[in-house]
Amino acid sequence: MKYGILISCYVALAGHQYGWVQGREIGEKGDKILFAAHAERYSRVKNDSKLNKSIVNDLLHYGQPTKICYYEKPLLKTARKLYSRQWPIFDNIKSHLADLGLNNIPIYYTNHHHAHAAMGYFTSNFEDAAILVIDAIGEWNTTSLWHGKENRLSRIMSVNYPHSFGIFYSALTQAIGLKPNEEEYILMGMAAVGKPFYVKDLMNEFFAYFKPPYIKLRYNLHHGIGDYIKQKNWNLFDVAASVQKIAEQYIVESSRYIKNQTKSKNLVLVGGVALNCVANSNIRDNTIFENIWVPPNPGDAGLSLGAILAHSNRHIEFDNAYLGYDIQRPLDVGGIIEELVNNKIVGIANGRAEWGPRALGNRSLLADPRGNDIKDKVNTIKKREQFRPFAPVVMAEHKEFYFKNCAYNQEYMQYTNKCLYPQEFPAICHSDNTSRLQSVPANNSNIRRILEAWYKRTNCPMLLNTSLNVKGEPLVNTWQDAVRFMELNDLRIY
Repeated sequence: MKYGILISCYVALAGHQYGWVQGREIGEKGDKILFAAHAERYSRVKNDSKLNKSIVNDLLHYGQPTKICYYEKPLLKTARKLYSRQWPIFDNIKSHLADLGLNNIPIYYTNHHHAHAAMGYFTSNFEDAAILVIDAIGEWNTTSLWHGKENRLSRIMSVNYPHSFGIFYSALTQAIGLKPNEEEYILMGMAAVGKPFYVKDLMNEFFAYFKPPYIKLRYNLHHGIGDYIKQKNWNLFDVAASVQKIAEQYIVESSRYIKNQTKSKNLVLVGGVALNCVANSNIRDNTIFENIWVPPNPGDAGLSLGAILAHSNRHIEFDNAYLGYDIQRPLDVGGIIEELVNNKIVGIANGRAEWGPRALGNRSLLADPRGNDIKDKVNTIKKREQFRPFAPVVMAEHKEFYFKNCAYNQEYMQYTNKCLYPQEFPAICHSDNTSRLQSVPANNSNIRRILEAWYKRTNCPMLLNTSLNVKGEPLVNTWQDAVRFMELNDLRIY
């Protein structure tokens, strides 16, 4: 039964955003998401901050919107921008929506961190949950702790700008030569190669107070830290390892704090920092909570859903993350397997695009994980640094035979796992023998069908899986995008 459609548009937070829209209907267990997509995949501009006409047109296939929900309080955001000397001061939301033909529709605003908390809690299966939100910055909040119980969200505490662990992490990302608010995941990958030699130096330099979740920075790091790292002449991989070590300490100790405050056995992790799968794994391995939920899109790109859920205050039915643009083509599973058996790299652009930053089999590059040269070949195609790891996708019933610590939901690559046989699967093991695991349950998804056929042919239940894009570009969205990728890289896409 159609409920009507709520559109939420995630438009503007300086330089690090995606735009997406989403609709819903009533399902057996509650509201069900009809459509969710990233604006960058339509415009082909990485981190595009503007909602565009094409994505709105796709959403309107599901009906006309009844409400618009926005992920921030504009006046609070404007006040913080004035304080931090950021421009532009004010984003004219109504004007932008009018340009897209969305006129005279009621708009509802919610607090940024409230939207994060709502997105995590109301997509979980938990009635009672501790909720940890950590990002760079909302309007003013940088870390906030919440308690979700019986469809109600209660704020426990918050840390406010300019004291931000997320900004610290991004500032150090920039200091080692990477793009802030975009390439933090590369810093996380570099960390496994280095040693945390500089933890004490970084703590003394940047933190006046550090008792998670409470922190106080010595000065505002919003505009970076200049040449601090370069002047020290430190090894950049060791810097990355040190920053990551501090991140793990902050996130794990914050989770212990909220456990003591709420007494809940369940944890929800959201905000951009929740994409730090190594830190997430530390919480898991310390067995602080019985259950953990990290949604597939925990960062700001998931806030349009969060704004809607903060408005509606009820759980939704969340079955999977395949919610975007639909490429309707027959899937030649046999042809895919033949290519893989012959040690070729295969592209998949089929079905609905994934919601979130991870490729989950519908916009993916696949390869045999057992080849010694596969990692280098795929990194060359993707124009990435050769140290960068790749993820395995594995049939869920086989994961515990090949990987350690397979607790919690592993469908969305939100944790790392030690590979038990790294010598057999060099293509999916990082330098520390960990893998960012995606496990696939028995269902009728594209990737499950491919895995079953691959296992039947080779007795190997896993494949290398990485996103169908090159460094600096959004994931392939349409079949036209796929054809362009295929022509440029001389490989077959199914």
